[in-house]
Amino acid sequence: MTSERQRLIIGEAVEVELPVARLATRATAVAIDAFLQIVILFALNIALAQAAIEANIAVQATLSILTLVFVFVVWPVAFETFTRGRSPGKFALGLRVVRDDGGPIRFRHALTRGLIGVAVEWPGLLLAPLTWIFGSACILFTARAKRLGDLAAGTIVLVERLPDLSRTPIVMPPELAQWARDLDLTGIDDALAMTLRQFLTRAQGMRAEARVSLGRRLADEIYQSTTPPPPPGTPAWAYLTAVLAERRRREAERLAARRAVVALGAPGLPDHRNSVSPQ
Repeated sequence: MTSERQRLIIGEAVEVELPVARLATRATAVAIDAFLQIVILFALNIALAQAAIEANIAVQATLSILTLVFVFVVWPVAFETFTRGRSPGKFALGLRVVRDDGGPIRFRHALTRGLIGVAVEWPGLLLAPLTWIFGSACILFTARAKRLGDLAAGTIVLVERLPDLSRTPIVMPPELAQWARDLDLTGIDDALAMTLRQFLTRAQGMRAEARVSLGRRLADEIYQSTTPPPPPGTPAWAYLTAVLAERRRREAERLAARRAVVALGAPGLPDHRNSVSPQ
């Protein structure tokens, strides 16, 4: 089954496609939330039992109902509302509920999801566990893996926490290694280097048209800031990757040289052991 993705706008005004959360991930998030709800319910029941020892049966029944409403309706709805679509389970797994158009949910979305969840999903007051099976099938066979609450509220659940690509190593294209050693990189400041790094690490999440367009514009800017030009026929992605890889290689060499000199105790040289390397 092909994974559905939702396009969202990030700070660089580029559409990034986030994958829709599937059944296994969502079930794990629900299990975490359910465990916490049961713990809270147990603790509240103990506290209310101590406080209502001398109360009559009607008062105890009312308190029990209010406790259930708080744990299974008020608490999850308030949590998703104030965190813009994240329950404790979703937070742990990097998920978030958003509107169908990708915007943040509001109270009415959280309330609709919460009420339907209590009725037919978790805990499922109507014909559980049959409704659990139906809800799971709904996630499996709807286009955006929607449960019943999502269908009614107009929401979807996305995998927001993707792998941290910022730590992905930038590998020098072998055919450009010798050319890159003669590059004059003095025109590339830290801000431009950061922009280049963000583009290269996020390129796979961009639409093809946006990736090509931004790559060409960034290559033109880098081209004007460096010499000599790349070999004829060099693709933009290879050119940009080589520039950033060479800049990082030189920074690593400078840092290693500083540390070596400091380790030898050279007089008059400031201690850079606690300095932060440039981007």
